[in-house]
Amino acid sequence: MNIIIVGAGEIGRHLALSLSKAAHSIVVIEQNPAIAAELEQQIDGRVITGCGSRVSILLEAGVAECELFLSLTSNATVNLMSASMAKKFAAKQVIARVQPDVEREEWLFDYKAHFNVDHIFSSERLSAVELTKFIRNPNSLMIEEIARGRIELQQVRVHEKSEVVGKRLIDLKAPERTRVASIARGGEHFIPTATDSLAANDVVTIFGEPRKLQKLANRLQQGDGKAAKPFNVVIFGGGEYGLSVAQMLESMNCRVRIFERDPLRAQELTGLLSNTTVINTDGTYLAELEEEQVGDADFFIATGGSDEDNVMTCLQAHNLGSNACLTLIHRSDYATAISKSGRHFGLLSAVSPREATRRELERFLTEDRFHTVKKLSAGEIIETRVRKGSIVAENTVAEVEWPEGCILVGIIRGVHASVPSPGDILEPEDTIYAVVTPKSRRKFLKLVR
Repeated sequence: MNIIIVGAGEIGRHLALSLSKAAHSIVVIEQNPAIAAELEQQIDGRVITGCGSRVSILLEAGVAECELFLSLTSNATVNLMSASMAKKFAAKQVIARVQPDVEREEWLFDYKAHFNVDHIFSSERLSAVELTKFIRNPNSLMIEEIARGRIELQQVRVHEKSEVVGKRLIDLKAPERTRVASIARGGEHFIPTATDSLAANDVVTIFGEPRKLQKLANRLQQGDGKAAKPFNVVIFGGGEYGLSVAQMLESMNCRVRIFERDPLRAQELTGLLSNTTVINTDGTYLAELEEEQVGDADFFIATGGSDEDNVMTCLQAHNLGSNACLTLIHRSDYATAISKSGRHFGLLSAVSPREATRRELERFLTEDRFHTVKKLSAGEIIETRVRKGSIVAENTVAEVEWPEGCILVGIIRGVHASVPSPGDILEPEDTIYAVVTPKSRRKFLKLVR
């Protein structure tokens, strides 16, 4: 693919190196001459020194022939402007990196439509999702999100004493707008119909809005009917990463404390967080961790700016008795090494913002009019748009004769996203998500395109 990357900072540089190795045609635009010169020696592609929001620079980069335009600087204004300009110059797909507060406000203002960009994301929020998925449901086999984070998928195992065992899906009375999308039983993987029943030890993939989905997951997993106790979570570092993690955990069954050494930032966090205890202290000191009884924490999450501080505070928390530690690691190679061997030292996982971003953007590396969001044992999750004049356009979900082995799990219209109900009308330009088997994929795409 012909790909243009604006910004060769931590995120852009990592992606440029990765895409260059994959034999894509890469052009990188970087304003800092020293960084541009260094990168030019490292990638098989062009590097242009200049501002990515200038017309002359975009034209020099070949924006009109661009198939994927990625604006990845640390400045959201520059990113949105350059991506919008690239779209005006007929770039096929344009993606802009933004700050997490911009992404959080997307339900109030449709930035994508206003700037005519195809996708926006924040590396801080992607990293927070990776860190919090271990806490949202520690018994889940997998937790991911789709549809701008409004819809979550979990893979859970049905407890042998769960009250759902033996029930047909139609009789499950699952929370509204949640969906059982696939079942693994023994060596068989299938997309169920409403008349299929659940069995003990089934591995079930479910979709829905996070809070509602958690209720369904609890029903599937719990054999005693007792509500789970709230987790005690401590966050080290109150920067954008720590704030994003805290905001996600506030909507979950958690008691959250966040340690921030800067008094002004701590005061700011107090105003931004409604259900989190903000403690102005330096979490790198063992005495401070002991005083705040970090050893009692179910989860300790390090989100500071220093990889060394993050790892060391996790080790200290583990030595004090914290059950599980998670850390942010900015160097992706370090994150891989720690994830592989860190469990010996109490480190459940290490998350790299660079790798989280790379995985997010990988799904756009296709010339097809659909994206494979994730591959599952029973099939794959496909993201596509309803084309005007297609078979499904202007029909309700129930009116469409969907192929066997296909189930809708998400729909985005404007800034709103949800799991579709039978009465929802599919309108042209809706973005929809479906789990499809290999045999049903072509039939499904013919319906919507």
